[in-house]
This record gives sequence, structure tokens and C-alpha cells, in this order.
Amino acid sequence: MALAETYFKMQKISSFPPIIDNESKILILGSIPGVKSLEMQQYYAHPQNKFWKIICEIFNEDFTTDYSERIKILEKYHVALWDIIETCERKGSLDSEIRNEEANKIGELLQNFPNIKAIFCNGQKSYKNLQKILLKEFHLPIIVLPSTSPAHASLRYEEKLLSWQKIKNYLP
Repeated sequence: MALAETYFKMQKISSFPPIIDNESKILILGSIPGVKSLEMQQYYAHPQNKFWKIICEIFNEDFTTDYSERIKILEKYHVALWDIIETCERKGSLDSEIRNEEANKIGELLQNFPNIKAIFCNGQKSYKNLQKILLKEFHLPIIVLPSTSPAHASLRYEEKLLSWQKIKNYLP
């Protein structure tokens, strides 16, 4: 389907598999991939999304556009990545357009990877959904961070980066 059609028509979409291994210490949860990410089959593929720039800057790594190198950076610093929503219908890329969502099995993932010590939510949508899924009996720290999406322009990049620095407090 053409990219333009995806922006204007409600589409059934699915998230990607998690990027995680037995060494992962923190889990970053987004909502669900945007149009550009789905097209490229890469997390945070939109060139204006600041996720990869922030990750590289936090860990003093050279910024790269090579997706396999980006994944290696996550692995090197024990960072896992997934989305809170498994499937939904959405027109375009905005979280506000999400309808009929079904959650990923976050609890199951955490049982299978007990080395996860904290969860960071990339934006309010993932945080609110995670609260619904995990309810009150959950005991890992859950930290909501400002969205790296270009749609979340109320904060300057430097302010986002400062908030995202919290990740380092949960890593060895």
C-alpha cells in the first residue's frame, strides 16, 4: 500500500518483535510503530524522531543511520525495546488515532527475561497502556519519558535528552 494511502485510511497494523536478550536490564516501551517505521520495518525509522539520536548521545556513541549498528548499541548497553500495543487500527502515525488496540504480552516478556530492572515508557500513550495492563501488583520501577516523536514538539530536544539520561541510573 502506498505511503499516502496509509496516512489517510484506517489501517490494521502490528508491532515488531521485541529486541531483547538475557543481558537486557531495562525495557523501553513505545506505543506502536508509525507509518515510516512500518514501511522500513525498523523501530523509530522516521528521520525526525529523536529516539536514536538520544540513545547515541546518552551512551556517547557516534550517531549512525545503520539499523543493525543501532541494535548493537542497544545490546551493548543492555537495553531492550518493544511496543505496548501488539495490533490496532490507526490512520497515519499519531497515537491519538489509535483504535481497537490489543496489548503485547508485557507480563509474559518480563517473566521470560527476569533481568529487566526497570521499564521506561517513550511517551504517555505507552505509560497509560502499561498501567492498564500491569495494574497495581507490579513491582518494577516504571518511568515515563517525554516522547521522542516529532509530534511531541512541546519540549526542546535538550529537555528530552535530559529526561532520557535517567536510563543510565538503572544500568551497570
